[in-house]
Amino acid sequence: MYDMSKRKDREACAADAYKVTRTKTAVEKMGAALSAEYKEVPKKIDAQRRDWNTKMDALRDEVRKPLTDWEEAEANRVALHRADLDGMADQAREVGGLDVEALRQRITVVESLVVGESWEEFEAEAHRVKAKALEILNTALAERQKHEAEQAELADLRRKQAEQEQKDREAEIARQAAEKARADAEAKAQAERDAAAKREADAKAAQVKAEQDAKDAAERQRRAEEQAEAERLASVERAKQAAEAARQAEIKRQADEKAAEEAEQRRREEDKAHKASINNAALAAFIENGLPDECAKQAVILIAKGLIPAIRIQY
Repeated sequence: MYDMSKRKDREACAADAYKVTRTKTAVEKMGAALSAEYKEVPKKIDAQRRDWNTKMDALRDEVRKPLTDWEEAEANRVALHRADLDGMADQAREVGGLDVEALRQRITVVESLVVGESWEEFEAEAHRVKAKALEILNTALAERQKHEAEQAELADLRRKQAEQEQKDREAEIARQAAEKARADAEAKAQAERDAAAKREADAKAAQVKAEQDAKDAAERQRRAEEQAEAERLASVERAKQAAEAARQAEIKRQADEKAAEEAEQRRREEDKAHKASINNAALAAFIENGLPDECAKQAVILIAKGLIPAIRIQY
């Protein structure tokens, strides 16, 4: 067994593992030579080689396991110390936006961290990180306290200025109210004088208007009567004209109707004569070309009635 806390035992463990590896390599070379010499049994030899390699790898790992376990534990130990150092340093990062209370809490956290033998070989670095973190935090705290004091002073000045401005506004409002009250009183008195004068003027104007309205009404009555008589006479005249227009229209309608009937009769007679002339010409052509009279006549009748497909008379 090895004591991994002792350097010589760790070195001895590594040396023993290396011896196993050398033994594996030597036997591997022997197996390769046998495989080349006895090509008739390569599969058996290769199988023995693979089995040997597997066993030797397992033995190597078993022999080295104490050292491997120690290395893993050592890596974990160092990682924990590094994580603690990073956590301590993180307390002093991104402090620009923190208020006084938050900065004091971080200072308390860092100050509460005990740096001693438990930090092992990282003890000196832990002291440096802690001191640097406290330096940064205390500087940030002082700057923040100064900033907040300046802001408080500025806020107080703004408050006093706002109070004075409010007093000034109230005084101006009181002055304007007094001025407005005086102006309103003067305006009210003037308005009452103007109202009295207006009432008197309105009364006179009303009297004049009433007299004028009476005259206008009488004139409108006279004109209305004249207009009514004129409209009555015009209405009588329009009725006479309408009756005469209706009589003339009826006479014209009857004449137009008779003329239309006569024109239609002439058109029918002319159309009949036109068609008879063409039919007779067709009949004469049939007879002239050897068709008997009755057959020619029947052919013209059938064609004229449209009973013969693809043949018609063009009138």
